[in-house]
Amino acid sequence: MKRRTAWRIGIVGLGTILVVGGLAVHSGWAQHGMQRPGPVGPPAHMLAQSCATAFEENIGEGRGFGMAFVADQDGYPGPLHVLELKEALKLTAEQEAKMQGMLAAMFAESKPKGARLLEAEESLRRLFASGQADVASVRAAALEVERARSEVRLVHLLVHLKTREVLTDEQRRLYEEARWSAHRPMGPHGGGSPGGNAPTK
Repeated sequence: MKRRTAWRIGIVGLGTILVVGGLAVHSGWAQHGMQRPGPVGPPAHMLAQSCATAFEENIGEGRGFGMAFVADQDGYPGPLHVLELKEALKLTAEQEAKMQGMLAAMFAESKPKGARLLEAEESLRRLFASGQADVASVRAAALEVERARSEVRLVHLLVHLKTREVLTDEQRRLYEEARWSAHRPMGPHGGGSPGGNAPTK
């Protein structure tokens, strides 16, 4: 439970950074009991910018960038990582075919919705860059960003529901052990995966 609690704290902090474009990173650390980088580490705003850049790249590719961690950590795997772990999980040919189909359908839906999310974020950014930002325009632009974000997140969460139905109880247990074991290296965006080099969702 401590491992999952720590992950959730980190994910909430990540969400705080992304939603406000990194401007509230200090308050995010304070609220979640996290320490800011020391004087020898990168400045906080540079860390936030790196995170935002990774977010844009992943969302543009149709990935969820941690949006489905809440499901993945609690027994609802996603098709991408199930396929990465297919040998460990001993997927049958039928299961693998279903996973491939769900993954293709997920990307077909998530890529255009991800593009809309990035467009909404860019509109918000342009609003401030223009020097014409006011309460009404910022409120409307921010709400549009969050509407688009919720659509992207739902794509990823709902496919986790479908994926779970295809796996046996034993396969779910093996997935939890392989994907979230504290002894495995962390993936590039936070999720443990074999070798630490597999893409995360």
